Amino acid sequence: MGELWHPATEDIELARVMHALSDPARLEIVARLATSEGANCRTACSGIELHKSTMSHHYRVLREAGVTQTTPVGRARVVRLRRDGLNARFPGLLPSVLNALNQPANPRTSAAS
Repeated sequence: MGELWHPATEDIELARVMHALSDPARLEIVARLATSEGANCRTACSGIELHKSTMSHHYRVLREAGVTQTTPVGRARVVRLRRDGLNARFPGLLPSVLNALNQPANPRTSAAS
């Protein structure tokens, strides 16, 4: 396995981060990674019912946006959130996203009178 490309901290772009966080499956991956210091790709996606190639795509989007850092360890890959890099570029963004993920969904109310 060769080295994987990650953007330098100063090259992390808000639009790419927001795009990466716009997908429910990627948000689920981020939520899972937030509770660990890193996880094997297979472990982090356990229970997410998507094809392996689709999960690989989601991991790539998160990595290339600068949300995660992926490190090859033997034949596996360990994925971690880039908390320091994201906080340096966009202070408070990741904690806000994680906090929002922990909030119960707001029921939609009818505007009908």
